[in-house]
Amino acid sequence: MKLKYVGDMPKVSSQGVGFDHTQPDKYMYLQAAVELMEALGYGATETTKHLYKTKDKQLSSDELLTLLKKHIKDIDDILKQRDANAKELVEKLQQRVESNDSLSEDEKTAWLKNIKIMRDYYYQYVTNESAYTAALDALANEIHEGRIKEVSIPMFKNYGMVLNDLSEVLKNRKSPIDSDLMITTQENGLVGTIKFYHN
Repeated sequence: MKLKYVGDMPKVSSQGVGFDHTQPDKYMYLQAAVELMEALGYGATETTKHLYKTKDKQLSSDELLTLLKKHIKDIDDILKQRDANAKELVEKLQQRVESNDSLSEDEKTAWLKNIKIMRDYYYQYVTNESAYTAALDALANEIHEGRIKEVSIPMFKNYGMVLNDLSEVLKNRKSPIDSDLMITTQENGLVGTIKFYHN
């Protein structure tokens, strides 16, 4: 099982392969998510407000996977599930082409070949997405269990996107946690502060 950057979600047609820039590869956000897990991963403390200082070092794919395994005990099972998810995605694309009566047989054949060519790409894209979703769920659990009320981080290197995605995960929990993100300008640049409201 490997994590690696592949790029935006592919858009395959009978004419070739393009990419959907509205669906970026979640690998880009994994480092920010993992660093936040490291910062918040020590359970409940008397401190409920956290100021996170980011690392300058870019983590390798192996380092990301090691840290995910440290914080998410069932990460291997989650990533194995991606095989079923990726297979389902590819099969749906193939079925859509096969059932499209407006395409000629040559167009169908070309389109199906392009899907087959991109199969490994789809698998990696889904793997990265599965790892990122697992990281967000783990972060939500840390915030819940630690009763964390506030986290402040610099707004660069995708931390803002991770916090935005995290707020959606928190909102959709069985016991929802509302959150509010504020961005302020400080002498070192923009700082995002997210407040969590536990029930």
